[in-house]
Amino acid sequence: MSSVTALPKTGLAGLKENWRYDLIAGFQIFLIALPLCLGIAMASNFPPMAGIIAAMVGGLLVSRINGSYVTISGPAAGLIVVTLGAVESLGQGDPVAGYHRALAAIVVAGLLQVVLALLRAGRFVSLAPASVVHGMLAAIGIIIMIKQFYVMIDVKPEGELLENLSGIPHALTEMNPEIAVIGFLSLAILIVWEILKPRIKALQIIPAPIVVVAVGLALSVYFDLEHHHKYSWHSTFYEVGPKELLPVPQSFLDGFAFPDFSPIGTAAFWIAVVSICLVSTLETLLSAAAIDKLDPFQRQSDLNKDLRGLGIGTSVSGAIGGLPMISEIVRSTANIQFGARTQWANFFHGLFMLVFVALFPWLIHEIPKASLAGLLVFTGYKLASPREFYKTWEIGKEQLFLFVLTIVAVLATDLLIGVAIGIAAKIVLHVLRGVDLGQLFRISFQIEQTDADTWHVRIDGAAIFSNFLGLKTALADLPPGKKVVFDLTHADFIDHTVMEFLHEFCEDYERRGGHCEFHGLELHEAASAHPLAARRQAAERLKNTFLKVTDKGDHIEVRIGGAKLLERLNAELREELDRLPQDKKIVFDLSDAWCFAQPPLDYINAFIGDNPGGCCEVRGLEGSATQQDKSV
Repeated sequence: MSSVTALPKTGLAGLKENWRYDLIAGFQIFLIALPLCLGIAMASNFPPMAGIIAAMVGGLLVSRINGSYVTISGPAAGLIVVTLGAVESLGQGDPVAGYHRALAAIVVAGLLQVVLALLRAGRFVSLAPASVVHGMLAAIGIIIMIKQFYVMIDVKPEGELLENLSGIPHALTEMNPEIAVIGFLSLAILIVWEILKPRIKALQIIPAPIVVVAVGLALSVYFDLEHHHKYSWHSTFYEVGPKELLPVPQSFLDGFAFPDFSPIGTAAFWIAVVSICLVSTLETLLSAAAIDKLDPFQRQSDLNKDLRGLGIGTSVSGAIGGLPMISEIVRSTANIQFGARTQWANFFHGLFMLVFVALFPWLIHEIPKASLAGLLVFTGYKLASPREFYKTWEIGKEQLFLFVLTIVAVLATDLLIGVAIGIAAKIVLHVLRGVDLGQLFRISFQIEQTDADTWHVRIDGAAIFSNFLGLKTALADLPPGKKVVFDLTHADFIDHTVMEFLHEFCEDYERRGGHCEFHGLELHEAASAHPLAARRQAAERLKNTFLKVTDKGDHIEVRIGGAKLLERLNAELREELDRLPQDKKIVFDLSDAWCFAQPPLDYINAFIGDNPGGCCEVRGLEGSATQQDKSV
């Protein structure tokens, strides 16, 4: 991708300058988004128009008020599970009532996102462990595959999710052959397209979802799905008809619907609100940050403004019958590849969606549900593919454990409980590996300017997903274009989430003209060969670095540094104290101790108590030798 130095203008000036690029990109994104929006709405148990409405609002409204440059706003597969769950829990067996009540939850969830953005609290949501977030998305992908597979073969599932999973082999024996041909052929096209696209340039121009829809339309005519009839296959009769096609309203205005706020006082309503808000916020922040790295102009999104804009868009969409929305990463990536320069591409994508649904609603009705189900099965597979498991395993066995645990927990319970279980497991693992309880939510760090162009960042103790928000906030305030030195000599443990954050911070900082260096990372052992794997100081290195015993002739000096780290060296400290001679004065020098904790002091006090006679002295506890923790 070629680098361009002159930044595109924004607003009306940007439209005048870049309309050719953004119009072409917007049209191509419209072709990709149309079948996806219809399929996502269908899978969410919403009317097909709900997906179109969300895309229109995302393009026409959100593109004018968000904080990013080339992202595409609209419904996403990751939100299917929470919106479908809202319809089922709030409808209590009545899908129409559930739809209108779910719209109310979407409106409130959007308003909650706006509040989070105004409080700049979206950063708290982004602190969820990476392995747990990816596990959540993989679980969503598995749920989509299970549910849409039954639609793809025209079999009605019975029982709970795990029963549906185990019932797939039996369902294949009951599938409707003509509908299954449409579904499996759609899936085959997507798989072949994915394999051949890197090798055949022409396939990179034509969006695979449009091909799937075109083939589905042709097969719909061939199998005469517009008319209800029976057919025989292997001496068994099957029924097909208009129920296999997408239902559309008689007129454009009939596609709009309004929310029902009657269940606002129930727990189920607020569970739906929090679920929608959590998933959409997580996906939006992750997508916007990822797209910034692909932007050829290296622009940085205002994440809080972006979250606010999408929150407003979600509320407006829900108020008129549409799905919730996010900055969708697949469509946004394609938008950049198609040459988009500004948010006007997002606007044009919404405009094309509006024109199409207003002029050609009959064409939407001719699309078979099985075609869209095949598209969604493939989308779900990409969220939970073996590659995702392998990528997580490369980072470390602990990350794979959390990834799989979150998947199992979400499948066995629900999304919120599953994510909570994943986060709780991560905290338990940190405690088991020796992270002090006081450091679970508090990080010790020090940032100082050592000269005009250099900032020194010293991190002590444990730096983990649950405590590094204070560090993240402080680093965001550093002036651009300077040299930043990260001193990790005193860091006992750095988890994968923090390693990933530091890596992304340095990439972004250096992209804006600065320079970053790491000191002390060589003292740590990585959990795997992955460059961003969790790192922990080796016990022997800790001992050599932070516990030094020197014979000064007339006395023995025991110099202790990084005392919180020394909690992992309790046995070594006791052994060193036991080996000290009884006939010499012992001087404990704690002037290099950083954030001193109680256990080492207990051992020193016990040693002094066992050696009466005034032959022991402690130095360095006074004055500024002991630094204070910085709270999140």
